[in-house]
Amino acid sequence: MTLQISRRTMLKAAGAATGAVGIGTGVAASPATAARTSFAHPGMLHTQADLERMAAKVKAGAAPYTAGFARLTANRHSQSTWRPNPLTTAIRGGSGVQNYWVLYNDIHAAYQNALRWKITGDTAHADTARDICNAWSGTLKGIGGGSEVVLMAGIQGYQFANVGELMRGYPGFDLARFQDMMVNCFYPTNRDFIYRKTNCIGHYWANWDLCSMASIMAIGILCDDRAKFNETVDYFHHGAGNGALDKAIPHVYGNGLAQWQESGRDQGHSLLGIGLMGTICEMAWNQGVDLYGAEDSKFRKACEYVARYNLGHEVPYTTYTWTNGVHCLNTEETVISEGGRGGGRPVWARVYNHYANRRGMAMPNTGEMVARSGPEGGGGDYGPNSGGFDELGFGTLAYTRDKATAAEASASPSPSKSAAAKSGTSGSSKSPAGQSSGDVSTRGGKSGKDLAATGTSDLALWTAATGVTAIAGGLLLLRRRGQARHDAE
Repeated sequence: MTLQISRRTMLKAAGAATGAVGIGTGVAASPATAARTSFAHPGMLHTQADLERMAAKVKAGAAPYTAGFARLTANRHSQSTWRPNPLTTAIRGGSGVQNYWVLYNDIHAAYQNALRWKITGDTAHADTARDICNAWSGTLKGIGGGSEVVLMAGIQGYQFANVGELMRGYPGFDLARFQDMMVNCFYPTNRDFIYRKTNCIGHYWANWDLCSMASIMAIGILCDDRAKFNETVDYFHHGAGNGALDKAIPHVYGNGLAQWQESGRDQGHSLLGIGLMGTICEMAWNQGVDLYGAEDSKFRKACEYVARYNLGHEVPYTTYTWTNGVHCLNTEETVISEGGRGGGRPVWARVYNHYANRRGMAMPNTGEMVARSGPEGGGGDYGPNSGGFDELGFGTLAYTRDKATAAEASASPSPSKSAAAKSGTSGSSKSPAGQSSGDVSTRGGKSGKDLAATGTSDLALWTAATGVTAIAGGLLLLRRRGQARHDAE
């Protein structure tokens, strides 16, 4: 049965939900969350300091920013000649005509043009991004489909919100109408899924929760809605589904590695999860909340685990058991999956630069993955199907930063302001100290007992990457043999 969500129904659901959900009963808000009621703008994946850094580095011809910018300008979606194709109803899944590809292509065109404008000042690109946003906010009435509408609402939700954040204040951009579209057409599906009543709460893979969480957080920032932002922060720590930190990363090993929830499924979805959790952590960081460092930087260990296995090395694996389907049947993944092993997604530069350069922590496997992948591209560079558009991408351009000093690495995160940026530096806030001594190193050093640190600890990333071609052509999301699960779940 096709799930068709009317705008009236969405308005009712959104009105009931907004302001009603935040930090759960008995759960204390983090100090950074509790201390602020307003948001820094821009403050999702990119702060003003980040945008100024990109522009200055590209203008100066600095590597690897120039290589990252070349990937952006070569992409057909980044051209100012792109024209929007808005839909009244976007459909993913179910028996209806599938048209969600129109939505994700337009979103990536808007994002790439907005980024080019921020870097070059060329208003032709800003006009294109604005016109795409306005066309959709003036046309879209609802989203629908089968169960996979959740993935569209989550992935395209957080991505479109990030475009709106970049366009905030640009002449002619209808921010209020765009906010209305995000709240009424995307958020209700995000929230309904997070607090779903159908199937077992553990039935859906981590990426379903994570994309919904990313969208809720991004919409909260876009709309200056602290309750929505807090929904994601609270769910990250205490959620019942597999997007919560302890469920997305169920096993931590004593060697600096931690098993990702979808590792027994396939590697394409494991990389998708790294990208989505990285998106959530980066947006939270830019609003002064450190999710990257939660539970002794548990996410760092999962990044190293997934990177290490996809580099061709062996990693420990513990049988993964979850409750599946409407009857909550125990289901097991007994071995790690080789499906999609070694494939490419533009998810590594962001997490590497946070942990290695903002915080001075060893990330050798992730660093090697960054070097091997070459400059990261974006939507349109990794195949024509939806998997090639799951990440906004261009991490080499957007997230590369200089290594922090020891003092900077121990500072608390705070919303980044343009005035705080220093010429020639990253201009980004720094996270708290307090990691275990085996994990922290201002030189990127390693412990002899840490499998996460058995590679080169301080790679000359872009010298080593010279001549390395980024993996293109898409990433097959293979399922394990004998499994009859739906491709998207």
